[in-house]
Amino acid sequence: MSTAKELFKAAESLKDAGHLDDAAAKYEEAVAADPEYALAHMALSVVYQKLGKHASAVEHAEKVCELEPNEAFNFTALSVTYQRAFEGTRDPMFIQKAEEAKYRANMIGG
Repeated sequence: MSTAKELFKAAESLKDAGHLDDAAAKYEEAVAADPEYALAHMALSVVYQKLGKHASAVEHAEKVCELEPNEAFNFTALSVTYQRAFEGTRDPMFIQKAEEAKYRANMIGG
């Protein structure tokens, strides 16, 4: 059985080769092996965004913030994820959420 880190490395190779669907599946295996693996959730968010799967991208970006709530970068990345979700869906809810995440990042970062 592969560890979460081994699965993550395999997913990175797939992503780098342009196989985004396969990479997403492998990242999903990594988070199944270790649900608290924040880096794998972050990578999933990025890959799902590139695939146009905005709900999944947002879900994983939010999970990163849940796992590491004191990291300003995570909230900045979440804000960007919301902005891209807005661009892809035109759902105005994402603009408000992007502003809230940006504010949270600023509060944490000082």
